[in-house]
Amino acid sequence: MPHSHHKGQPWPIGFTATCLRAALYILLIAALAQGAYLEALYFPEVRFSEHGFTELAQSAVLLTASALLLYVRHGLKQLPTVTLLMFAFTFSSFIREQDYWLDTWVAEHTWKVLVTLVILPCLYWVIRERRRFVAEFHRYSNSFSFGLFAAGVLTTYVFSRLYGRAAFWQAVMEEHYVRTFKDAAEEVVELLGYALILIAVIELALLTRRWVLARPAA
Repeated sequence: MPHSHHKGQPWPIGFTATCLRAALYILLIAALAQGAYLEALYFPEVRFSEHGFTELAQSAVLLTASALLLYVRHGLKQLPTVTLLMFAFTFSSFIREQDYWLDTWVAEHTWKVLVTLVILPCLYWVIRERRRFVAEFHRYSNSFSFGLFAAGVLTTYVFSRLYGRAAFWQAVMEEHYVRTFKDAAEEVVELLGYALILIAVIELALLTRRWVLARPAA
């Protein structure tokens, strides 16, 4: 059945498509959780370190989200200022995850310089185009993607930091405290947050693609 249009916008996606996407997202999160489990089970010498599955998966998820945002901005040419700001966030997070490698192979605090080089130009452009940004944000803020993105940010940058505090795990485990538990808690929750951000960006790409397809033929 062809898509119906109303004022240039497609009707919401069907129930079957929603269920399919939900199933794929469940598989993605399950795969990440299973990967963390196998890391803990079979690779104790590198678990939850920069060489382990969890850290590498975090980088892969953030890099994929950043690439999709560039696709929405330059391929679909939708929400250019909103996606630029989101890209600055995800790609800066990716760079931050490489701090160990950059400090080891380049120089200490290299990641801070690179993050600054990403964030400042993007912020400058968004501030310069602030009226356009506000108009784009109004379109985006009521979407499922925005809610997921906000949830991912809160999970990664608020909850995982508080949940992964050494003081919390010392209080829970008392004299049996081992740092590995603290690292596992923080890194796995952080990975979940990044996964939510990736799903949000996938939903954004699908949403903006529907916008493009809904345009009347010239």
